[in-house]
Amino acid sequence: MGCDGVSRKRISRRNVAGMREARADDARSQARQLIGDLLGDERPTAGALVRQAVASLGEARAERCVELVRWAPLTRRSSELASVAGLVIGTRELGEQWWRRGRGGKLPAPDEALATSAAIEPWTDLTVLEMLAAWIADDAADERWGAAVATADLNSWQAEDRIDLPPGARPGDRVVVGFDAGGRLDAVVVERADEELGSNLDFASLRYSRPAEAQWSWGVAAGLGPHPLEGEKPDPYAEPVEIGAADPLRTWALRHGATVEQAGPPWWRKGEVIAAIERVDWMWRSGEWFAWWRAVAALVDGDSAQLAARMDDMDDTDDAS
Repeated sequence: MGCDGVSRKRISRRNVAGMREARADDARSQARQLIGDLLGDERPTAGALVRQAVASLGEARAERCVELVRWAPLTRRSSELASVAGLVIGTRELGEQWWRRGRGGKLPAPDEALATSAAIEPWTDLTVLEMLAAWIADDAADERWGAAVATADLNSWQAEDRIDLPPGARPGDRVVVGFDAGGRLDAVVVERADEELGSNLDFASLRYSRPAEAQWSWGVAAGLGPHPLEGEKPDPYAEPVEIGAADPLRTWALRHGATVEQAGPPWWRKGEVIAAIERVDWMWRSGEWFAWWRAVAALVDGDSAQLAARMDDMDDTDDAS
């Protein structure tokens, strides 16, 4: 490739990086506006959220939620706090009685699930707080739009005949379809050429319940952290990291497009790594950054075996490129 080709390639990479950065900034701006509308704070913090949780959930439930947040790995803390945000908004919408209401013997009351940390179908792959946030988001969606008659996987954007129609459906009817926790869209009943009934998903009708919006927007607006909790001693963010791995990971980030300001000074403590992960916006970068994320997450979480394996993955990615 000649000099012009190399220059064009570099410019193209800079343009792509700029577009990714713009998308990240746009997502954060939307999230801050939304969480500001929902919780009254465009720059959410853990302390402010906990105070709102105490006011909305009650002190005992809020304390239990904070306990579960504290037990989570630091790389998961933001996600757990975002789930608490969903629970705060959901409780305001459905009332405190939501926590005490059983489900006819099929499911325990949410209070019991919170207290026992029991895994409940169909949310066994989620943490307790994520499970409860999904639960209240779905209940809020049902309360607002009615129960979904079917579910659809929106990894496929095929609109035609994705669901089984309920009895009595007629052409022109709109039925509610679920796709994510708290996510709903309509399917329009149509008559096909063979006079059989079918349906078309109306993607323009896609919407989320307010608890689901709160969970997403808090996580994006607040970012990965650090998110210290009041009275937390010792401070988990002050714990040292393995310097022999931290330096190569920081160097890799700089070599692959992160600025010095984004990477920050050399990493000595977990909080410094968490802050750097947040600044580099790895999710909006090219695919090889996923291996980097897995490695720095293992570094923060103190998982030496995973750290070694993920750094090997990074070496393989660099060799392939």
